[in-house]
Amino acid sequence: METNPLKQYFRQPAIYVRLPSSGKFYQPEALLHTDNNEYPVLPMTTMDEITYRTPDALFNGTAVTSVIQSCMPNIRDAWQMPSIDVDTVLIAIRIASYGHNMQIATTCPKCDNEQDYDLDLRRVMEGIECADYDQPLKLGDLQLFLRPMTYKDMNENNMTQFEEQKTMQMLQDESVAETDRLRYLNQVLQKITQVTAKAIAQNIAMVKTPEIQVTDQAQIMDWLLNCDRHVFNRVKNHVINMKSKSEIKPLHIKCGNCSNEFDQQYTLDMSTFFADAS
Repeated sequence: METNPLKQYFRQPAIYVRLPSSGKFYQPEALLHTDNNEYPVLPMTTMDEITYRTPDALFNGTAVTSVIQSCMPNIRDAWQMPSIDVDTVLIAIRIASYGHNMQIATTCPKCDNEQDYDLDLRRVMEGIECADYDQPLKLGDLQLFLRPMTYKDMNENNMTQFEEQKTMQMLQDESVAETDRLRYLNQVLQKITQVTAKAIAQNIAMVKTPEIQVTDQAQIMDWLLNCDRHVFNRVKNHVINMKSKSEIKPLHIKCGNCSNEFDQQYTLDMSTFFADAS
């Protein structure tokens, strides 16, 4: 194929970013590693922006993976990206495309004053850490070695939770018979238990016993569903604690009206994170 003479004018890397995972936990074909763990980030194209404005693509995750693979070509399969890298990668793409400044709306809990807060996305990205996944969780004779779930697993779990939330809302409808409501509620609670156990199992790379190492996800999930509830809760809380280390930290804000200082949780809402930038 003839080389395009305009290729030299194609978009170029705007910034380079370090991944919280340091390139670990990827399948061999999912990431093209660099020697210094710094990865080029390209600005979004017009097609990327159109993709992010497609509701169905946002809901099922294809918009996110498509834009990531477009703007970070070293990530060959974004579905296999560990969840601890997702926020850093998306923030980096936003910075490369629109700059590091972003305004968010805040409301003071003391005086209800509404104001826009100037957010430096570089500081947000610097605050994202990675838990120590090398240290196992010890439960008597068992040792649990954890890993972050993939973006694919995370997205599928979010979609399942969304469907269960819709079912719970339906159960509040007074037109639903009481017997049907109880039956549906029991089904939903069972499903939530299954989903929770599955999500925890997806964060466990291996369970090591004195005799054998277990890596089969089905066997690990079966153990989670049949172990003592105290053991289950300890594993769940440990997974949650590990996950929290790589989450975006709350923003510390000072009210311009009453000078009250407060923390505000901040998450990346994919439907507005890039849409508001343009």
